[in-house]
Amino acid sequence: MAHSLAEECTPMKREYDACFNAWFEGYLEPAVAATPETRRQYSTAKAAEYERNCGKIWAQYKECVQKAVKNKGLDVLLDQARAENPLKEPPSIPSPDKAS
Repeated sequence: MAHSLAEECTPMKREYDACFNAWFEGYLEPAVAATPETRRQYSTAKAAEYERNCGKIWAQYKECVQKAVKNKGLDVLLDQARAENPLKEPPSIPSPDKAS
């Protein structure tokens, strides 16, 4: 696994990555195989599981990275980039049948 933006955040990154990967491994296959109604119920249950198991770790890691971004002066550059090129809508992904 890669290091975080700041060395002091790396242990939290590793803990979060491990938590997320374990959660996601159990999420993907059943979610894909389920009917739409079952998928909705399953997704709701898995979202709650994620919050229970990984939510606090994610919040701590995110806070550490945000502090590192500010300490390195990257927040100013990010604000400039957002002002110059605001992302108003997510990029569209062409459907496989329309791909050239």
